[in-house]
Amino acid sequence: MFENPDTDALRALLQTVKTIAVVGLSPNPSRPSHRVAAYLQRCGYRIVPVRPMVDEVLGEKAYATLADIPFAVDIADVFRAPGEADAIVTDCIKAGIPRLWLQDGVINEPAALRAQAAGITVVMDRCMLRDHANLLT
Repeated sequence: MFENPDTDALRALLQTVKTIAVVGLSPNPSRPSHRVAAYLQRCGYRIVPVRPMVDEVLGEKAYATLADIPFAVDIADVFRAPGEADAIVTDCIKAGIPRLWLQDGVINEPAALRAQAAGITVVMDRCMLRDHANLLT
């Protein structure tokens, strides 16, 4: 059965990561993915948009897939449908991304367990903005 990291581990994760690939980052400022990424960017994290057919979001070059990012990423923050989580886990494994954060409502226990089995730290059905605000500010 999947369990999220405890509060201390979440705090440590948020203090450790620097580069966040935001899968499904919308260029529309009214979308949750955009609001969360903009907040994280203001907090000093490097945001890497992962969204096909978009050149840039929040002033950062966008990539079509996680595999297209030509540098190391500390965590993938996912704003996609739960059914897409399995393919995203596969991409994280292939790209060597050590952490995966599935935002509120992105619940796919088999995918989360598969990621954990591959050595990836997984957070599921939590908001990175809310956890950052509650744990680090």
